[in-house]
Amino acid sequence: MKRTLLLLALAPCLAFAQSKADKLAHKYIIADGHVDLPYRLKVKHFQLKKEYTGIPISTDEGDFDYTRAKAGGLDAPFMSIYIPSKFTPSEGKLLADSLINMVNFICEEKPTYFEVAKSPSDVRRIFKEGKIALPMGMENGSPIERLEDVAYFRKRGISYVTLTHAKPNQICDSSYDTTRLWQGLSPFGEKVVLELAKQGIMIDISHVSDSTFYDAARISPVPLLASHSSLRHFTPGFERNMSDDMLKVLKENGGVIMINFGSTFLDGEVTQTREKLRKELNEILEAKGLKMRDKEAKPLVEQFFKEHPEAYSDVEKVVDHIDRVVQIAGIDHVGLGSDFDGVGDSLPTGLKDVSGYPHIVAEMLKRGYSKKDIKKLGSDNVFRVWQATIDYAANH
Repeated sequence: MKRTLLLLALAPCLAFAQSKADKLAHKYIIADGHVDLPYRLKVKHFQLKKEYTGIPISTDEGDFDYTRAKAGGLDAPFMSIYIPSKFTPSEGKLLADSLINMVNFICEEKPTYFEVAKSPSDVRRIFKEGKIALPMGMENGSPIERLEDVAYFRKRGISYVTLTHAKPNQICDSSYDTTRLWQGLSPFGEKVVLELAKQGIMIDISHVSDSTFYDAARISPVPLLASHSSLRHFTPGFERNMSDDMLKVLKENGGVIMINFGSTFLDGEVTQTREKLRKELNEILEAKGLKMRDKEAKPLVEQFFKEHPEAYSDVEKVVDHIDRVVQIAGIDHVGLGSDFDGVGDSLPTGLKDVSGYPHIVAEMLKRGYSKKDIKKLGSDNVFRVWQATIDYAANH
């Protein structure tokens, strides 16, 4: 009874706090370092035809659409031009072009909703016009077969390149692969890093091995970007995330880490729990003659995870990661890189789609962050890295 009365008494305060968070999320520009919409639509057989009705204005599919983004205050989601590691450079270039074409087509067909952005000034103008800006980042540098390809992709609108993905490529080693082909950057990769800076493309070190990160930090003339990574402190042994020492180096470099929302990126204990639950779920499906990816299995999978909330992290853990970046590197070096449409069913409670950003703001306000801090996290920090890279290119 006392607990019920306490909750009733606190309800107006909680509602006011959430309302304030919602206003701030819409007042300041929120840029998200990584949203996998293009590849999700590609897999769904997106066609570049005017009669296509799947342009994401309002849909219950995936994690992103215009309506939910506007509700969440999301203004500049970096569209991931994702290239799977299995593709050859020539195959990857064709795929990259098709995904870039898709983003351009969406903006051309729905110009009152979306516009491609190639700089922070573009985003600010588009924000004032009430539209959502769609900057682009290429996830995996494998399509860069020659140095001239860097300028080609900049001309096509690419604003960052993630040096690799799940396997080593001609540029560097991946955090997900143990072969360590190059022990960091390859000789060609060193040239690519310098050429990216020269062309005004941000150097994204998400997915790379530790040695690749340190090599890139050593030679890069511009601040580095981790477009969708979290912290290894909370996920021991998970090299895909960044260590405390890497954060210190990132601070010296002037770079920014944008926190990934995937539950397995946020909490090592949740990762272990999910592994146990997946074994249990597989046994249930096998008994019914089904596999996890079967269409008939989808409602069973959804119901199973609905009954097991412990399979997910939460908004509080996202802000724990933000807190630790601030503690080690400072408020100027952190942003948001959700990986929406890229981490499947592992999104945390309170952040199941792009409408959830005000929940992060509310938790930050609760912990004493200022409006200025929230503005930096939302976009100022990544804009600083982006503009510094553009300015370097203009002078070289």
